[in-house]
Amino acid sequence: MRRTWLAALAVTVGAAAVTAGISQMDTAGMPSRSQAGAPSRSPLRWGACPGPTEAALRCARLAVPLDYRHPDGRTIDVEVSRLASTKPAERRGVLLLNPGGPGLPGLPVPALLKLPKKVRDRYDVIGFDPRGVGHSTPLTCGFTRAQGEVAANPPTPGNAADVAQQAATAKRLATQCATSKTADLLPYITTANTARDMDRIRAALGAPKISYYGESYGTYLGAVYTTLFPHRGDRIVLDSSLPPEGYDAEALRSQGAGFETRFPDFAKFAAAAPRQYHLGGTPAAVREKYFQLAARLDNKPVHGYDGTTFRVVTAAMMRADSDLAGLAAIWHALDTNQPPPGSGDVGGGAYSDNYPAAYLGVICGDSRWPTALTTYQHNVAADRARYPMYGAFAANIRPCAFWPAPAEPKVKITDRGPSDVLMVQNLRDPATPLPGALRTRRALGERARMITVDQGGHVAYLSGPNACGNDAVTDYLVAGKRPAHDTYCPAQHAAP
Repeated sequence: MRRTWLAALAVTVGAAAVTAGISQMDTAGMPSRSQAGAPSRSPLRWGACPGPTEAALRCARLAVPLDYRHPDGRTIDVEVSRLASTKPAERRGVLLLNPGGPGLPGLPVPALLKLPKKVRDRYDVIGFDPRGVGHSTPLTCGFTRAQGEVAANPPTPGNAADVAQQAATAKRLATQCATSKTADLLPYITTANTARDMDRIRAALGAPKISYYGESYGTYLGAVYTTLFPHRGDRIVLDSSLPPEGYDAEALRSQGAGFETRFPDFAKFAAAAPRQYHLGGTPAAVREKYFQLAARLDNKPVHGYDGTTFRVVTAAMMRADSDLAGLAAIWHALDTNQPPPGSGDVGGGAYSDNYPAAYLGVICGDSRWPTALTTYQHNVAADRARYPMYGAFAANIRPCAFWPAPAEPKVKITDRGPSDVLMVQNLRDPATPLPGALRTRRALGERARMITVDQGGHVAYLSGPNACGNDAVTDYLVAGKRPAHDTYCPAQHAAP
């Protein structure tokens, strides 16, 4: 049941916030909550959605301030979608969704996320393309396809000289973003401003409160929203959480550890069928095959896969158990110099750099990344030793090192506000590893409860057969039932 379309989209386009009555926006030089949450002057006008979408999905455009310090100044558009409850008598409110990224479109998500029917009956399910993304006022850096791939996923460095070479590329890409035709948007494409947009959506919907479900980066967006607007959230679910600082350099580096934690699941899977997958008869042999393939592809690409693409695709497809067989097939094809399954589909069609541009806009605009080349050279060497499978890639320098300083202080996630947050987290998550989620849990304090599920992969809810974790989230969204204490869900396996 895992939504593999999210992982596929990421691979294809990326390369393969005093008291309860005062928001932190006041302390960050922003307008008060009453100003920032002011309703739109025009009601939402629902109509057909742009692009191919499910017929039941309706869309509307909302004007929001570009700069919330000047709420009556220039506006940009945020495109909003709605999948209305088919049982109005049972409807209790609205459920806003975010699929993560950052940089991923959210408009089609209400139709693509196969929520249980009893959840759908209780809510109008709301999606939106965040500012800078998709059908909202979009961001561009003017990247070519090749530039966009390197911007999101720089080459895996073999040594300090490779890091220095990538630094020159990263600087050029950052300069290109800073001088693009949408460069004036860059300071405002941030998580805090997207959270403020969410409150404008809430107000435009006429809802006193919103419920929320966010995955991956969407957990940080949800945590920022419920910090800035603690009394405007209803039932908040954060699935696969980033650390409380969000998606910064350290969160990216943590994926090196996450890869190592998750990989044994894939190795066990492939080794259980050596005649089918041809990757070795033991987990140790499958691990060794990884290093052999990565080294070969670093030296000589095969059918469009170099070593970096191999590592990135492996990391992405390990996020879902349903993708493990496909990943094994890709490995075998590369090992035998054959075209990997689906390789002809990657990179086809007209190219848009919106994903890498919006991705960089958020992660670089939210946080101050290290600027010294020597810092990255040291981190690459350290993480190659600690996490040899993926650490060097995750630690490499990116355009954020050459980005202007963030336009406002980062929102500090705190425990101030009502106890209305449910976190759910896989034990072996390669993209948002458990240690970072535990830090967010501590930051939220008594506001949150956390369910840790003994399964691998990225995104816990509906991603596998674990009824303990799935039912806990569904029960909270439907009936407001939340565990009294943090909960551990033992592993469960699908029936044969």
